Amino acid sequence: MTAVAGDFYWFIAVDPHRAGFLVADVSGHGVPAALIASMIKVAMQSVVTCADYPGSVLSGVERTLSGQLRGQFVSAAYLWLDTEKRKALYSAAGHPPLLRWSQGRLESIQSNGLIFGVMSGCQYPVREISITAGDRFVLYTDGLIEPENLNGESFGDRRLGEMVCNGHSLSSSEVSDRLLSELRHWPACIRTPARRHHSHRHRRALENIRLPKEWDEAEAGVEAVFVVAG
Repeated sequence: MTAVAGDFYWFIAVDPHRAGFLVADVSGHGVPAALIASMIKVAMQSVVTCADYPGSVLSGVERTLSGQLRGQFVSAAYLWLDTEKRKALYSAAGHPPLLRWSQGRLESIQSNGLIFGVMSGCQYPVREISITAGDRFVLYTDGLIEPENLNGESFGDRRLGEMVCNGHSLSSSEVSDRLLSELRHWPACIRTPARRHHSHRHRRALENIRLPKEWDEAEAGVEAVFVVAG
């Protein structure tokens, strides 16, 4: 488990062909968010046996967090990749959509249940996706799309999608680096004449997440890109 501000991510690497990836976004920062991160870690350790089914993973995490959030909320997304069966499974809890670049086309994939912290006992729908060599999946949090520049313009889904499309020939780490570089400079951008009200400029923790060694993306032929900006 690694944390960047209020964002957290976790890998379950079963073998070179199968792996699960969790990204979660906790409301708030500081000690409360860190405590929730430790609970997510415990929860993920308890659902390893069902790592190949995202709905069960998210339900297990939600059960662990239920009654502990105390007014805080957690959005999460979990992606399971099986390159041997050429299949991906995806589910989310109130999280931004998964992006998939495949055969020259960008697809936005949603399969959302209720965000953690609203009510307990929720079920999380699972989307099955056939995968082919060269596919690229992008998991991220809203810390990537919500930052505003000096004109109050958010980075946004459209800009994110354009950068993923334009970077289709780059490696996953290069795409991640470019996104984070663009985001670092975004708050200072002025695209139109100055407006009377400027948004507050936030400092954000940025990190390019590297895949675990067990997951050899060159061998698998499928890439997962993670961008955490909390």
